[in-house]
Amino acid sequence: MAMKILVLFMIIFTLGIVFVQSSGGKDFPTKPIEILVPYTPGSSVDILCRIVADIAPKYLGQPLVVVNKPGAGGSIAAAEVIISKPDGYKLMETTNFFFAMTVHTQKIPFDPKMLTPLANFMEYKNGFIVRGDSPWKTFNDLLDYARKNPGKLRWSHTGRGISQHLYGVLIFRKAGVETIDVPYKGSPEMVSALLGGHLDAAMVVYGAVKDHVTTGKVRYLVTISDRRYIDPPNVPCAVELGFPEVAKLPTFVGIYVHRDTPEDIKKILSDAFRKTYEDPEFKKGIERLGEEPKFAGPEFMKEAIQDGEKTAVRILKEVGLFVD
Repeated sequence: MAMKILVLFMIIFTLGIVFVQSSGGKDFPTKPIEILVPYTPGSSVDILCRIVADIAPKYLGQPLVVVNKPGAGGSIAAAEVIISKPDGYKLMETTNFFFAMTVHTQKIPFDPKMLTPLANFMEYKNGFIVRGDSPWKTFNDLLDYARKNPGKLRWSHTGRGISQHLYGVLIFRKAGVETIDVPYKGSPEMVSALLGGHLDAAMVVYGAVKDHVTTGKVRYLVTISDRRYIDPPNVPCAVELGFPEVAKLPTFVGIYVHRDTPEDIKKILSDAFRKTYEDPEFKKGIERLGEEPKFAGPEFMKEAIQDGEKTAVRILKEVGLFVD
């Protein structure tokens, strides 16, 4: 009799464990959720994250707190999420190219596959800008100067080993020009340096400089795309100017979570982020930002990482930036 009671107790206990594990997200979230941004305040990634953080609490019932953790192309923020408890309370907003490219340009003390995608929100509009009073009216003007003055053209990006850096390397390499690239922590610092005359050009995302474009302080010479955008208007794309390779490497921005986070919590977050994207206020925010809205789920994001990695790793090895 005692044995039967013990067996029954063990069955009930085991079922209880299964129930608790399967309902891990039942009460999630019960406190604020952090989203780490690997760039400085004012960058497009930062602005997008703050738009999401303003709207998503409507669907999650808890605040989303944006925490800027710039440095190492995103590795500092990624490491913090990876070493945190996988309970869904610490997320990271970053690009597919962090995984496809950046992690292959540095020695990192973690496995980037410990982060998994939840939701994509936008596609970057990247491009080269110059000051509004620059003598270079077209991108060919800029290239002509670079050819006549080897090693003189100073251009910037937000970190070696990220997509902006790769775009510039590919373009200048194909054009056969020698330049000086200068990395910055974020778009605001880079744009300030450009406007201050410390740089000749900058590879930057549109959302970070839309207001400057509108007022004429900066001018886009080319966008990294296979098509012209309505906004910014009348700017040729890379394919038009003979650089189709870079247009095959789009940069997508989304939110990632620790891989070991319970599936039901991932689903709660994913569902809330889809509702956030569909919210009219999000659409207004992304329009003000000026970037290209694009919602997608985990499978799309994983595929974008794999596709980008195939091309990026080969190029990194060719230009000597790959770290084994």
